[in-house]
Amino acid sequence: RTNIHINDNVLHSAHESGVQKVVSCLSTCIFPDKTTYPIDETMIHNGPPHSSNFGYSYAKRMIDVQNRGYSEQHGRRFTAVIPTNVFGPHDNFNIEDGHVLPGLIHKVYLAKQSGSALTVWGTGKPRRQFIYSLDLARLFLWVLREYDEVEPIILSVGEEDEVSIQEAAEAIAEAMEFGGELIFDTTKSDGQFKKTASNAKLRRYLPEFQFTPFRK
Repeated sequence: RTNIHINDNVLHSAHESGVQKVVSCLSTCIFPDKTTYPIDETMIHNGPPHSSNFGYSYAKRMIDVQNRGYSEQHGRRFTAVIPTNVFGPHDNFNIEDGHVLPGLIHKVYLAKQSGSALTVWGTGKPRRQFIYSLDLARLFLWVLREYDEVEPIILSVGEEDEVSIQEAAEAIAEAMEFGGELIFDTTKSDGQFKKTASNAKLRRYLPEFQFTPFRK
C-alpha cells in the first residue's frame, strides 16, 4: 500500500505541476515468475510475479499502467526504466538487507578479518545480470533526454554476461585475496532462480554503448 501511494503521489504531483516527462525506475522482479527467457519489455503483465515480493512487484507494475494512462489522457511523457542488479560505489553493504554484490564483499571482509569460512546463502546456482552504477547513470540521462516511448525499457548488460551467485562470490573472493573456504548454506532460500533480461531494445537505440565488465 505504501509503495502504491508513493508512486501515485509522485506521478499525480508531477502532472498537477505541469511536468511533461517523468522517468520512473522499475525492477526485474515485476516480470512473471513462470515465463520464457529472455524476458523483455512486452512481457511485464503476462502473469503473476514471484511470490517472495508480489506486493512490491505489483506496485511497480502499476507505474507502467499509470504511465500509459497519463500519456493517453493527458499527453504526458511519463515512462520507466527496468535495470537489472546494480552495483558500484556508495552501495548498501549491509549483510541483512544490502544488495547481492556489496553484501558478498562485506561477508568476504569479515571472513578475512576473523579467519573463518565465507558462507553464502543458498546453493549459489541462481543467475543474475549485474550493471555498474555509473553505466546505469549514463543510461538514465540518455532516457531522460532522448527516449520518448511510454513503454518501459530494460537497462542491462547482455544475456551472455549473466553470472551465477557462486561465480560472483568466487570473483569477489579472488579480487579481495581471500583464500579461505567457500560454503553454501542450502538451508537458506535461493529466491528466484533467474531473471535473464534481453537488452535488445536498448541495443537498437544504442548499439555502441560500452558496459563496464563485471570483473574489471
